[in-house]
Amino acid sequence: MIRVLLADDQLLVRAGFRALLDAQPGIEVAGEAADGEEAVRMVRELRPDTVLMDIRMPHLDGLAATRAITGDPELSDVKVVMLTTFELDEYVFEAIRSGASGFLVKDTEPEELLRAVRAVVGGDALLSPGVTRRLIAEFAARSKEPAAATGLSELTEREREVMALVGIGLSNEEIARRLVVSPLTAKTHVSRTMVKLGARDRAQLVVLAYESGLVRPGWLG
Repeated sequence: MIRVLLADDQLLVRAGFRALLDAQPGIEVAGEAADGEEAVRMVRELRPDTVLMDIRMPHLDGLAATRAITGDPELSDVKVVMLTTFELDEYVFEAIRSGASGFLVKDTEPEELLRAVRAVVGGDALLSPGVTRRLIAEFAARSKEPAAATGLSELTEREREVMALVGIGLSNEEIARRLVVSPLTAKTHVSRTMVKLGARDRAQLVVLAYESGLVRPGWLG
């Protein structure tokens, strides 16, 4: 059973998500929070598998609440998906840096929301369709000149190559085609790279690819 915590200051939004999620086999809403402080407290009490977290909330916003959750070693298994009104919300960029496993727009199709919940619990990063490359482009536009690649000494040459491809927004299937390997092999390389670098998920691996200088602005085609 996948347990989900809903964190949004709008009652109607929470009610809509609850109705959708509770109707699905294998998914249940563990609780609801109306602000960031309540969300952090409930995560510690209920230990849900994932949190659907609104960015703009009173008392403690979703970004600060996400940092509190992802920064707590005891909550390392809890995945956070940020909810936003607009795909190009200025806070989305910071959400990924804060440790969120991805984000969804609130008008996402129900099937996509359900897929998202299952995906993040399964360890995948989740971004709305078509948003991944725009997010990376935004990262590139905002980033300062990165330092020389550091912290990558433990990676093999193939793992560096795979990390760079993740950094420009390729999926495991696309990486497999690019390197002429199986999707399972590509996934294994990605997983090993994340473990070696201590990345929580694929989204953070993208951030590390830019911050280390392995991927540079202008590499997007």
